Order: sequence, then structure tokens, then C-alpha cells
Amino acid sequence: MISCRRSGGSESNRTANTGSETKEGDEAPEVTPSEDLMREHGVLRRALLVYTEIVPRLRSDPRNVPPDALARTARLFRAFGEDYHESKLEEPYIFPAVRQAGGPAAGIPDILAIQHRRGREITDYVLAAAQKGTLDAATSEPLAQALESFVFMYGNHAAREDTIVFPAWKESLSIDQYDELGDKFEEIEQETFGGDGFDDAVREITEIERSLGLGDLSLFTAPPPPGS
Repeated sequence: MISCRRSGGSESNRTANTGSETKEGDEAPEVTPSEDLMREHGVLRRALLVYTEIVPRLRSDPRNVPPDALARTARLFRAFGEDYHESKLEEPYIFPAVRQAGGPAAGIPDILAIQHRRGREITDYVLAAAQKGTLDAATSEPLAQALESFVFMYGNHAAREDTIVFPAWKESLSIDQYDELGDKFEEIEQETFGGDGFDDAVREITEIERSLGLGDLSLFTAPPPPGS
């Protein structure tokens, strides 16, 4: 997704949405397609961190886990991650190019596609559990295990995409092809979300985090190591 703004230069000049106005005659820094794909992973990783925080709550007292917060997180992952990022960008455009290019990365998309399907199965399971309205002891442990397995799988999945697959995809394209696909991804974003899907997703995950008391980043500062 190219969830960014065009400046006064060429039609294909994608620029970052910095939240402040650009001075006349200046251009905001360009956001490349690979960078934007990784920003999308940032949103999805925040959803995974919500799942991580929910797991011990499920095991200690599932009644303290608001089903609505769990459902909102799963719906965000489904709409922004699975139905958009995976199904409309990675699977039709990135994976085929990497397979065709050959080399060390060529076999990875097949594994990633299997993991996409497994992730959708787990998201279906999470949504079904959350939609029951209450989380109880009978369902809390299976749900906690499903969330843990999903977080573990997707953490490895996204890390390989960021460091192996996306660079191989970029390397397989000419500069013009890369730029044209950036414009194509922007068109897909507009058609899918009717606007800036990235900004909307960031707002949604921020609201979810706050609803669970996870909005303060300083809460996650590691303690000093033993003996220090």
C-alpha cells in the first residue's frame, strides 16, 4: 500500500504523510513501496503485541479480557492484513515475481502462502471465540494457544518478508517497474479503503491498545538486568 501523499512533483512521486504541511517548493521524503509494505507490517505487529498481552489475561482470568477488544484486533488483522496486504499485494504481485526471479528467495513464497492460509484459519477461530460474547475457562486455554502460535508464526513470517522477500522483489524489478507498482498499490489502497487505509489502521490499533491499558509505550521498558 502506498498510504502517502503526492507532492507537487511528478505524478509518481510518493511522499510520506508526516502530519505537518510541506513548505511551498519543498517535497516531503519519498516513501518507497518496500518501505510502505514494512510500515504495514508495523501495524500488524502491533496487533500481534495486543494478542501477546491478552494471552496471560486469558490464563489468569478470561473475564478480564473484553471480547470486543479481541474481536476488533482480529477484524483489523483480517481486513488490513489478510484481505488487503496479503491477498491484494503480496500474493498477486510480490510472490510471483520472487518465484520467477529464482535464487535463494524463490522457494520462500510457497511457505509464506501456506502460512497466510493458516493465519486466516486462526483468525476465523479467534473471531468465532470473541463473538460468543463471553470468554470462559473452557475456551481460554485453547484460545491462548491459538494466539501464541499465530504470534510466533507471523513474527517469523514478517521478518523473512522484510529481510529476504521484499529486497528480492525489489531487485527483480527495473526502476520504472518498481515505481509503476507503487502507483498500482496506491490505486488498490484507494479502491479497498476509500482513502488512506494505513492511517485508518494506525488509528484503530491505537484505540484498541488504549482500551486495554496498553497505550503508554513506557510500560514496556525492560527492567535493568540482574545485578545492575
